[in-house]
Formats: sequence, structure tokens, C-alpha cells
Amino acid sequence: MPIFAAAIFFMSGCEEDARFAARTQYLGGIYGTAPTAGAPHDTVSYWDGDGIGGKPAIKISLGEQRAYFYKSGMLVGISQLSTGREGLNTPAGHFSIIQKDLKHVSTKYGDYVDAADNVVVQNIDVDKDPRPPGTHFQGAPMPYFMRIVGGVGMHAGYLPGYPASHGCIRMPEFMAENFFKSVSAGTPVTITN
Repeated sequence: MPIFAAAIFFMSGCEEDARFAARTQYLGGIYGTAPTAGAPHDTVSYWDGDGIGGKPAIKISLGEQRAYFYKSGMLVGISQLSTGREGLNTPAGHFSIIQKDLKHVSTKYGDYVDAADNVVVQNIDVDKDPRPPGTHFQGAPMPYFMRIVGGVGMHAGYLPGYPASHGCIRMPEFMAENFFKSVSAGTPVTITN
């Protein structure tokens, strides 16, 4: 059992913390399309890679909070990001896509819900927040998940305009969808500070 628990922790280590979702703008997707006050409008993200062949590669700049998608060395897309916050930083280095999961859900962050799936306690961390009797855990959705190392991956998520995740690389849903359909296991991902 301790090995199983360690595996769950390892695989879920950076998954998004929904605690900030209500206060930030989600730039298209599962949390709705209406922006909330205080978050920047996305004027960065675009995709021009449909119909273009060639070997894909992704370069992520943590300082710029942007991802650059290349096919055969040609830039075909740029995405605005929100990466790991201080103390839970997104790792820099050379990686590759090791898993794709279209409908991934967090194993660590989400809500405690009752038998009818009504939220009893929202925005919890299963490692820190005790489960009330009669409830079960419901993980936060992380669509178009592309794992690169451990619990760290790229996925659709909310973008407050600054690094805010537990290490994952969040992007607007339309960009996560385009990246997801254009990569495969082994696609190189370079992350720089």
C-alpha cells in the first residue's frame, strides 16, 4: 500500500489547484467563456499548424509564460500560459511527451461531494483537507493532458496572467486541443527559465 500511495503522489504532484479559479479568467473552455474581473485578455495565443506536416517540437519560456509549437522547425503556434508558482515551480530542462489523456482529472485537487454529486467542500487538496463523512473526492478536470515528467503536464486550465499552478503548464482550451492533436509520445519539450 505505501508504494501505491507514493505512486499516486508522484503522478499528481503538480496538478492544478482550483482554489484560484473563481477569482481568475479562464480563457475559453470548461469553466465557461465569460471572463471574470482582474485577469488579462489573451492577445497572444494563435494556431496556424493545421495542414502542415513535419516533426513537432515544443519550447516553453517560463519567463515569458508562453509556449511555442514548431513543425519541422517552423513556428506554427504560440500559447499564453500559467505555469508553476513559487515553491511549486515548473521544472526547466529537456523532456518529451510521455502520456496523453484527453479527459484527465486530478487525483489530488478538486471537491468533496455527496452521493448526489453536490459539492460539500470545494477546492480541496486531498493531502491536507480531511474528508467529511458521507462524501467522496471528485477530481478537478484537466482536459487535453500531456504529461512530460512525474505529475507535470500541459493541459487546458485557467490563466490568471501569472504563474499559479502546482507545476503544470496551463493553456487556453483551444490551444491545449491543438497541441494535443499534434503531439505524440516522444515529442520533445524544452522548458527554459
